[in-house]
This record gives sequence, C-alpha cells and structure tokens, in this order.
Amino acid sequence: MDYSGARRPDPPEMPVTRSPADPISAVPGLAWPAVGSNAAASLLALQWQLQRSERWPRDVLEAHQLRQLDLLLRHCAANVPFWRERLANVGLPNDGPLDWDAWRRLPVLSRTEVREAGAALHAGAIPPEHGKRGQGFTTGSTGRPLQCLKTELSLFFWHGSVLREMIWHGWDPAGKLAIIREAKNGSAPAPDGLVLAGWGTPVSTVFATGPAAMLDIRTPVAQQADWLMRQNPDYLVTWPSNLKPLARHCRESGLRPERLRVVRTLAEVVSPELRALCREAWDAQLVDCYSAEEVGYIGIQCPAGEQLHVQSENLLLELLDEDGQPCGPGETGQVVVTPLHNFAMPLLRYALGDAAVAGSACACGRTLPTLSRVLGRTRDRLLLPGGQRRFLENPSEVFAPIAAIRRYQIAQVAPDTLEVRLDAARKLTSDEQARLTAALHRSTMHPFAVRFSDAAWPDADTPQKFRDVVCEFAPADA
Repeated sequence: MDYSGARRPDPPEMPVTRSPADPISAVPGLAWPAVGSNAAASLLALQWQLQRSERWPRDVLEAHQLRQLDLLLRHCAANVPFWRERLANVGLPNDGPLDWDAWRRLPVLSRTEVREAGAALHAGAIPPEHGKRGQGFTTGSTGRPLQCLKTELSLFFWHGSVLREMIWHGWDPAGKLAIIREAKNGSAPAPDGLVLAGWGTPVSTVFATGPAAMLDIRTPVAQQADWLMRQNPDYLVTWPSNLKPLARHCRESGLRPERLRVVRTLAEVVSPELRALCREAWDAQLVDCYSAEEVGYIGIQCPAGEQLHVQSENLLLELLDEDGQPCGPGETGQVVVTPLHNFAMPLLRYALGDAAVAGSACACGRTLPTLSRVLGRTRDRLLLPGGQRRFLENPSEVFAPIAAIRRYQIAQVAPDTLEVRLDAARKLTSDEQARLTAALHRSTMHPFAVRFSDAAWPDADTPQKFRDVVCEFAPADA
C-alpha cells in the first residue's frame, strides 16, 4: 500500500477475457475463480495428485502400487469366490505387507479363465463408496469378447486419464471435436451425422467445451471426407484403419480442413507411416492411446514424443517374456495388467492378449513406465458388392452373452458372403444363429449371406496379431 499521500495513476484498462480452459463454476453469481461441482472438484483434485506422481522416483511409485494391491487382495480374499481359492493356493494375503516376490507367486490370469469363471469373479460385496456397478463388453479384437463389471469409482479413474491426456497435450476444450466411429443403431448417418451437445463426460464436467459432431464409421470414405470438410474441426477422433483411407483420399483430392491440427486414434495399431500420412494430408499431429474396455486407460502418448506412458496410478502393468520374466527396454512381451481400483470384478495379473515393446526412460522427465509400441490390434473393412468399404459396428454385444462361444472371427469369403468361424463349446442353436445373422445385417447395413463353421485357434491366450474381422477375397487396404 502507498502511504505517500500521492495519488497513483489508474491502471490501464484491460479487456476482460476468459480463458477457454477455465473450469465451469457451479455456484450462481460466481464466474471466477470457479467453484466447481463435486464431480468437477474431485476430477481436478485427482489431476493435482497425478501431476506429482508422474514424476516420482520408481521406488516411490511402486511402494504406492503395493499399498493399493494389498487392499485389493484382501478384498478379493473376503468377497470374490474365484480369488479366495486362488490366493490361498499361493499364501496370499499374508499377515505382513505385500512385496513383489509374493505378488509374482500369483499365476497369470488368461481370458479363457475369465470366461469360464463367470460370476465367480464377481464380488459379493463392494464398499458402498465405490458407487454402483455397471456392465461393459470388450471389443472382441482378440476374437474372445467378454462381459465385465465395473464400479463408478473405476470409471472415475478412467475419466481422470482422459483429462490428463488433454492437459498433457494442451488441447483446447473450446475447440470443435469431430468423431468418426461406430454409431449405435445408425444414430449418426451420412451426410450430416449427429450434432452433440459438447465434448461429453468428463471434459464437459469440468470445462465449458466447444461443439462436437459424430459420423457413423460405416459411411463411405468420400462422404466422410466431405463431412470432415464441412465440419472443419480442430480435433478428429477415429480408428487407425479408418484414418488411413480417409487421409489418403483427402491427400489425393487436395482436401485439407483449415482448422484441423490433431488426430486422435484409438483401439488399433498405429504405424509410423500413418503418422506421416496425417502430416502430409492435413499437417496434423497424430496422438494415440492404449486402452481396453475391461481395464481402462493403459498408456497415453507422451506430448514430447511417440512413446506411451503407462497409467501406473490406475493399474499395474507387467510386460513379461516367454519365461514370465519382466522385459527390458526394446524387448517384446505379453501385456499383463491389474486394475487397481475395480472391486466389482477384480482382474489380478490379467493377460489381455496383446503384445507390446518395452520403452525406455523418457526425455520429458515423467518417470512413469513406457511402451514404445503396442502390437496386434487391427480390424478389416468389408467390401460391399457396390464397391464401398464398410466397418462392422461392434458385434461383441451379441457374441459375448452366448457363453458357449470361446472365440469368433467374421470373414468375408466372397463379395456377398460372410463366414462366421466359431470356437465354441457346443453347436449354436438355430435361434442363436438367426440372432447373430440379424445382428450382422444391422451392423453392415447389407443382407450378406451368412454361414457358420467350426474353427479352433492354437494357443488362444498367446499374444499375437488376431483380426476378428477379415476380408479374404480382396486386399485389406484396397
């Protein structure tokens, strides 16, 4: 404060501005500083913790993981029939604190075991503070769809990773978002798609977002390109296998949305060639992530490079070689994960069916473990008789409830014929076959002839490239 008695000059008038990333205030009459809703406040409080833990020394991070794993094991022993017996067989949990030697006595859990265990993997009780239970389906990219249970708390940590990714990369939630992916029941048809209220949960929980729009991924590529030009978004989200023909078409046609600067991919493998294609076609950066329906976010691409940082606050990731030993940088192994916070259907040392390459220490300064590459997730498009290429809307919601189906593959064996190859415990009934046929007709929007055949895949739980949808009578990238 100035006590000289002289009048200080008035400060220059400054324009009143609003940062596009200002949180939304939930209190009437209060715009800034914002006081958010309980959900928004919790998500922002989680970000504060994550910004600290992502730079912890490795031993500190692992000590915190062990604390959470110990709580999870004790919950499993008390409430989950499958784990009560399996843990007892290896002397867990014990009276002392959990250590890594004790943890690694627990056998790796396969997808086949998860399917066969069924309700025995469901907890009889969960802490009420973990919220309601919900059901999900895996995408079936290994050909073995699963039903999985989650809690509201486990979904909260998934949302925390979504916000973390946005913050890491400096994305502006006030920008426009365009999404090209499967649309349930044809809810986002060409040519206009579907207008969304905003970016959706969790971003819209915390921030006032810009507009968003969605288009069904089964739309022909030329129409996708036309829609993209009309939308002119800042951000585009789609599958890599859809992105490749779309970017090629735009490059060859000279179509470049003026505002597009980031393409965010999901669910499949990203190649260096695809990253280069995005730069050539649109001068846009490709950002990838690694997630799975049953476990949430696994890895987020580093903003300083292309390695994926493992989300170690949400799960324990073990990358194991053929002898079950941890992989070193540059080595390829099977991905084994343990979600730390899902008490509804705990998955301990769960082999996803993916393979990945261990990364090295990252120059960005974050100490979270890294993956340099994830292998084995890809999906073909079917070729319609008229020459259009079309993706399947996720068929797992139909396959997963039929418990007899251990694994499936949908193969287009002729221009107008699909073969559903099943590794099943019994022959499907005529009603089950009819339901699957009807679902495929809805998904492809074409009345393919559908036939069913028996199949078996050796080493079904070994990480490998497996395509749940294949086009066998024409090149996959035609």
